[in-house]
Amino acid sequence: MDETETSSSATLDDGPGATRDVADGTGPADGPREPAADAPAGRDRTMRGAALLATLIALPVTLLVAVLAFGKLSPAEPDATPSPSATTARAQSTAPVEMAAPALAARPATVCRALLSQLPQSIRDLNQRPVTAGPEQNAAYGDPALTVACGGPQPTVPATDEVWRVNAVCWHSVVQDDATVLTTVDRETPVTVRVPRSYEQPLQWVSPVSDAVVASVPSGGTPPAGCRS
Repeated sequence: MDETETSSSATLDDGPGATRDVADGTGPADGPREPAADAPAGRDRTMRGAALLATLIALPVTLLVAVLAFGKLSPAEPDATPSPSATTARAQSTAPVEMAAPALAARPATVCRALLSQLPQSIRDLNQRPVTAGPEQNAAYGDPALTVACGGPQPTVPATDEVWRVNAVCWHSVVQDDATVLTTVDRETPVTVRVPRSYEQPLQWVSPVSDAVVASVPSGGTPPAGCRS
């Protein structure tokens, strides 16, 4: 009787003890369970995935911002440079310009024809226009008209007047109400240029005419002291 009770008591002690060990994870047979150990690993994988996703999203945005910033910092494509005709063109009449054509002796007439052949088709932005008389000795440009007349008597230059050398040609100027009249004083056949007052700095306008004079009209006469080199 005593042996039976002792054996039963041992069985009851082992049963509940084994059940409790399996249920709460403290039994010596299976060892302690660590349920908390799996949680950090899961969170780490989740965080790495989120970081990768954020990187994939941020990279195109960063590139777009960089492209926009570069576009703002880069100098803009310069506008096409306007052509000279677009920036300097004047409204010009093409009607013939009224000019006198006095008769010339043979030698001056020959010199004047040579001069007219050397004159440019335009002076700065002034286009050449027809003349009413003497196209072999007269020329006109622009509107109001700048005129070139070849031939006529040698001008009289007062000793106190100034003379101007422009491209190796000596000019005497007379200022009138509506124009500055410049006449060569160092050529065998005089050349007269009338520059309207609306064209500033008249000496600059005779520069291309001086080049034609040098090429076609011989030096001659007794130039004023200011023209002597």
